[in-house]
Amino acid sequence: MLRNSDQSWGTPAKLLHWVVAVLVFAQIAVGWAAVNWRLSPTKLDLFVWHKSTGMLILVLTVVRMAWRLANVTPLLPVDMRPLERRAAQSSHLLLYLLLFLLPMTGWIVNAAANVPFRVFWLIPLPAIVEPDKAMADAAARTHFVLGVALSLLLAVHIGAALRHHFLKHDNVLARMLPGRGGAQ
Repeated sequence: MLRNSDQSWGTPAKLLHWVVAVLVFAQIAVGWAAVNWRLSPTKLDLFVWHKSTGMLILVLTVVRMAWRLANVTPLLPVDMRPLERRAAQSSHLLLYLLLFLLPMTGWIVNAAANVPFRVFWLIPLPAIVEPDKAMADAAARTHFVLGVALSLLLAVHIGAALRHHFLKHDNVLARMLPGRGGAQ
């Protein structure tokens, strides 16, 4: 199924979801390693991987938001309380916002620090701000706080998906799994 239906996510939505999920978890690990590695060529390579993957996540997030806006969103289970519905909608909006803002703040850090950068060592990334140490420091702090917020929100997101699957026994998780539909 290519397009979303009112019962399930389409293949592009599922693919984008899982690719971004894997990239985000890799991003957290590589970012942590890059910050904590001793100064060496490996540290520099880890930062290139982290920044490059961030730019890839940014592009995929924009594609994902466009796909979501152009398609129907599967219906939430009928037995969900209004507060749960608002929480689900708000958390998804916040996830998209963080997946957009994290790469943007990383890009600002890089530009404000006046560090030339090529995505995956190939594509030059233009500076989006002028060099400014104070801005680089502020953007780095913001990037870190947003990263912590994303990590916490991911824990809630995964917990909610598991709750739907194992406790509520509905199709919320199943309809996002590859090769699965939305039938209950």
